[in-house]
Amino acid sequence: MMVVTEVNGCRYCEWYHSAQWIRAGLPEDELRVLRAGRIPEEAPAAEVPALLYARHWAQSNARPDAESSRRLAETYSDERAAMITVLLRTIRAGNLLGNTLDWLLNRISFGRLGLTARDARM
Repeated sequence: MMVVTEVNGCRYCEWYHSAQWIRAGLPEDELRVLRAGRIPEEAPAAEVPALLYARHWAQSNARPDAESSRRLAETYSDERAAMITVLLRTIRAGNLLGNTLDWLLNRISFGRLGLTARDARM
């Protein structure tokens, strides 16, 4: 979730997923690494291919290359790869909704609400 959210830049999703991360008792150092756009060195080896795929998927605007999709299915099985893709689409939908809300708030408030300075640069 954090990998896709970091790429898409949704501050609402970042806040929510960060809070869930901390509530679950996961290491805050790993969270900082993910929020910086990197994969934690401590990430379980079995999860690294999925994390890398998630980043590629988000960076390619949900259009990963065929080779990456093939490798994901090869690594995890067709069923699990399909489940990962459903999760990625769900996260992306939430990110897009949050970013759209920020855009709308910015427009109706004449720039006083919504987009942050970071968002405006994007």
